[in-house]
Amino acid sequence: MKDKNLLEIHRLHVSVGEKEILRGVDMTIGRDETHVLMGPNGTGKTTLGYAITGNPIYTVNSGEIIFDGENITDMPVNERAKKGIFLSFQNPLEVPGVTLASFIRSALEQKTGKRLKLWEFRKKLAENMNLLAMDASYADRDLNVGFSGGEKKKAEILQMLMLEPKFAILDETDSGLDVDAVRTVSNGVKLYRERVHGSLLIITHSTRILEALSIDAVHVMEDGVIVKNGGAELVESINESGFSALKPTETDENRGNV
Repeated sequence: MKDKNLLEIHRLHVSVGEKEILRGVDMTIGRDETHVLMGPNGTGKTTLGYAITGNPIYTVNSGEIIFDGENITDMPVNERAKKGIFLSFQNPLEVPGVTLASFIRSALEQKTGKRLKLWEFRKKLAENMNLLAMDASYADRDLNVGFSGGEKKKAEILQMLMLEPKFAILDETDSGLDVDAVRTVSNGVKLYRERVHGSLLIITHSTRILEALSIDAVHVMEDGVIVKNGGAELVESINESGFSALKPTETDENRGNV
């Protein structure tokens, strides 16, 4: 029987070079849940996402990351990806010479360990691109090269829909998008939750992408620690009063989940 928790982070301390960014983060995310991570700029939200995915630039000094019942704290990035961890980048990189379609197909084959039938892959890719209102021609364009900001973000959500990870981290996926693009991306995220039932950690300053989603928990980070935990109502409180109005309670400081 699988543990009810998909991700457990215990007293995580993470540095970049000699600077410690995360200073004892605790967080628990259950299976089939959507969590939101908010907080002022520069508090360590993106660092937490990279630490979970195993980016080697980020050094775990102490603490542990448990995913699907397994300690992955020292596991390399590619192995974590195979286990079902996905990160949508805040600023997706351009990859000249590799098309969007071939990138996704290669990632799927790495995940499954099997060769994919081209026509089946193309059919599924076209269906998901249509759901995201993406021009079909983007499939054969170099990954993110010449893409607008909105198309880059849609390409990230497309990868998530195709790979169907157990756990997806969306880092500022809605930043720089107009209202229509946010709505399209939000619908893609909602579809992932309904179809895959994977868990989500959404890192955001804005709440527009959250409007179509059912939120299970909200965490607020400041200075490399979680200072407040709550439910969806916490988003409304932040919208009304900002982060400065939030004061951690003893209960908040002693728990990493809701």
